Amino acid sequence: MGRWRPPAEHGTALITREGHDRLKAELDDLWRVQRPEVVRALAAAAAEGDRSENAEYTYRKKQLGGIDRRVRYLSRRLQALRVVDAAPSDRDAVFFGAEVTLEDIGSGELALYRIVGPDETDAQRGWISIDAPLARAMLKKRVDDEFDALLPTGIAHFAIVGVAYPNG
Repeated sequence: MGRWRPPAEHGTALITREGHDRLKAELDDLWRVQRPEVVRALAAAAAEGDRSENAEYTYRKKQLGGIDRRVRYLSRRLQALRVVDAAPSDRDAVFFGAEVTLEDIGSGELALYRIVGPDETDAQRGWISIDAPLARAMLKKRVDDEFDALLPTGIAHFAIVGVAYPNG
């Protein structure tokens, strides 16, 4: 069985300013801090002799490959992304970057979501990708609008309670 993997699907090429800055910082850390450390450790492991039985050498080679793969991805992705750091002219509707308070009509529970780019999603913070089914279903909706979203658990019915744009 080979190592070939199908190329990852790229999501919408939008990102918030904070997300862009975070990806640039990750790239800088990988390139200037982590990679040189791994190269030094790899050189030390290679100097120990027989590489075929050297676990440290094998581990460091795999680690370096992972870092290089992530560096290549981030370098290409950062060039393709468009930073959205201004609120839309219609601040009453749901667009990229919006913080949306939703009510689950079935249970009455409230949830706060922020629509962000696919490279900066964070479930614990409630940041969902603009490509997610829930985000797609709520785009261009306004406060008091109701909509259905096809989620992995089935169709859910929601109402928009609030829309805000944190950076604008």
